[in-house]
Amino acid sequence: MDNQQVLDLFINRGMIDHALAADIISEIDHSGKEIGEILADYQVINNRNDIWPMVAQELSTEMVDLTNWTPPDEILALIPAGMARLHGALPVNFTSEGLFICLVDPLNPQTVEDLRFALGREIHLLIAPDYVVEDRISEYYGGDGKAMEDILSQLEFGGPDMNAADLEAEANSAPIIRYVDLVLYQAIKEKASDIHFEPFEKEFKIRYRIDGSLYEMAPPPVHLALPIISRVKVMANMNIAERRVPQDGRIVKQFGEKQVDMRVSSLPTQYGESVVLRILDRSSVNLSLENLGLPPHIYEYIGETIEKPNGIFIVTGPTGAGKTTTLYAALRRINTIDSKLLTAEDPVEYDIDGIIQIPTHESIGLDFPRILRAFLRQDPDRIMIGEMRDIETAQIAIQAALTGHLVLSTLHTNDAPGAVTRLIDMGCEPFLVAASLEGVLAQRLVRTICKDCKSPYEPNEAILTQLGVSSHEIGDKSFYTGRGCDACGQSGYKGRQGLYELLDITDPIRDLIIERAPSVVVKQKAVELGMQTLREDGLRNIYLGNTTIEEVLKYT
Repeated sequence: MDNQQVLDLFINRGMIDHALAADIISEIDHSGKEIGEILADYQVINNRNDIWPMVAQELSTEMVDLTNWTPPDEILALIPAGMARLHGALPVNFTSEGLFICLVDPLNPQTVEDLRFALGREIHLLIAPDYVVEDRISEYYGGDGKAMEDILSQLEFGGPDMNAADLEAEANSAPIIRYVDLVLYQAIKEKASDIHFEPFEKEFKIRYRIDGSLYEMAPPPVHLALPIISRVKVMANMNIAERRVPQDGRIVKQFGEKQVDMRVSSLPTQYGESVVLRILDRSSVNLSLENLGLPPHIYEYIGETIEKPNGIFIVTGPTGAGKTTTLYAALRRINTIDSKLLTAEDPVEYDIDGIIQIPTHESIGLDFPRILRAFLRQDPDRIMIGEMRDIETAQIAIQAALTGHLVLSTLHTNDAPGAVTRLIDMGCEPFLVAASLEGVLAQRLVRTICKDCKSPYEPNEAILTQLGVSSHEIGDKSFYTGRGCDACGQSGYKGRQGLYELLDITDPIRDLIIERAPSVVVKQKAVELGMQTLREDGLRNIYLGNTTIEEVLKYT
C-alpha cells in the first residue's frame, strides 16, 4: 500500500499529526521497515495488523479471515493467474451481486476499475492483511512460473507471414497481453533495470538486467517472438508494420501502487526485431545527495561546487554508471525558488517539478547546441546538459560558464582526468577549459554483498596481486563474500552502490591543462594532491565489507 495514503488515514482520524507523519516517512526510508511496524514502534497502534480494520472502515467494507480458508477451483478460475498476480487480486466469493475480492493494495481505486473492465463483472472489495493476500495468491496460483505456463498453454499463433491487421489483432489478444504484462511485472518485482527480448533462429530469449548483470528467464516458444514483440511495440506506440528500421518509444504503466516508466528501443536483426526496455525507476529521482553513499569529502565538495555562481561540473563514466542519477540529486539540492534551472536531455528521463526540461529532437534540428543557444536567452542560473558529445556543445557550455552560469554535464571517459584531455581533443582551447572547469567526478556502480548471506573468506594470493595489494599491506583486514540465498536469487549480491574518483581543478591542475599535459600526468599530479582513485575507493569498500574483490576488479 502507498505509505502516504495510510498516514493520511491516521491523520484524518486525529491519531497522528503532519509532523509525526513526516518523521514516520523518514524512518521508513532509513530503516526499510514496513509502515505497520513503524506505527507500532511509535505506539500509534498495538501491532501491524491494527491497520486493516481501519482500512475496512475507511472503505466501508468488511474484514475477512483467510487463515484457514481454501477457495473452490471455480472461484479461483474467475481471475486468470497472470491477472491475479499482476494486480495483487484474490477472488474470495461470487454471488448474484458480483465478484468479492481481496487486494494486496486495497487503497488503490484504479485496481478495482481495471479488474471491473478486464473481467466485465461487478467487483466488491473485502479486506485482509496484504501479506496474507500475497501468500494466498502465491499458494493458489502457483507463482510466476505457473502463471507463465498457464498463459503460454493458451497461445496459438498464425505465423510469420501475417499482415499488419492480423498481427495487431494477435498482439492485442488477451493471452499475449497477459503474458507481456506478467513479464513486465516480474521484472519490476525483481528490480530489473532493463528487459531484453531477443529473437534467434531456434529460440526466443527474454533476459532481465538486475544489479548490472543479465539473467535469463524461462524462454517462450520461438514462434511467439513476433506477437510478443509486436505487443511491446503496440504498448510503446511504435509502428508494428515497420520491422526494417530501428524505432524508439515509451511505455508508462501502473503496477499496483507504482507508476513505471519504460524507454523502448527496437533494432532489426537477422531473425526479427530485438527490443530492449529500459525501466526508469522513479524512486531514484527522489534520491538526494545524502542517499547516494558518497564519501564525506566528495559529498561536501559537490555541495559546495553546485552552489557556485558559475563554472562547469562534469560527471563521467560508462553507460549505466548512475551519472544521470547523481546529476538529478545535485539538481534537487539547488532546485530552489530563487534559481532558474534548465536541462537539455536526450531524452528527458524523469520529470522534476520546478525545473524546465527540454528533450532533443534531431529530426527537426533541435540538437544540444541549438537548445543551449536558446537557453542563454532564457536567463538561467544553472544549466544541465545530458552529454557533451561534440565540440559545438562543449564550446557553448564553456561560454555559458564564463558568462556567469553553472553548467552540469556528463562525459563518457574512463576516469576523471580523462575528461580534461577529452575536452581538449574535441577542439576546446586548453586555457578556456582551465578557466571554466571546476571539478570532474568519475563513478562506477558495483554490486553490494547480500546482507542475508554475507560471510568472511580468505582471498588467494593471485587475486590480491590482481588487486595490486600484498598480504603485508592487508594486515588483519577482513574480506567478505555472499554465499547465495533466496533473498538474492543465489547470486550473493543485492543492490548496487557507487565508487567515486574526484578531480578538483586546482591551480596546479590548471597549469597542466594549459600546457596540454597528457591524462597520465594530470592523474599523477591529482594523486599527489590527494585524489583518491576509483581503485582506491573500491579497496575502501572492500575493507568496509560492502562489496567483493571481483566486483572492484571488474569495474576499475
